Amino acid sequence: MKNTKEKTNFKSLLTKYLNIKGLDIVVFLNDGKEVELQKNRKLIKNEIVYSDKNNNEIRIKISQIKSIDLYAA
Repeated sequence: MKNTKEKTNFKSLLTKYLNIKGLDIVVFLNDGKEVELQKNRKLIKNEIVYSDKNNNEIRIKISQIKSIDLYAA
């Protein structure tokens, strides 16, 4: 993302998609990792926050995201 406007647009779209519980979301990180988000996800400031299967809180900074795939469940 090159400028502040693009970051704001991305964050706005991301917030919208995170709130749709019928979407499966896979996040691809800059380090090559893939993370499939659970349904209990939310955006807090500049981080995606969700709980894993063991109820541990996981945080992903927006700056670490390379791309996102969305799938209708």
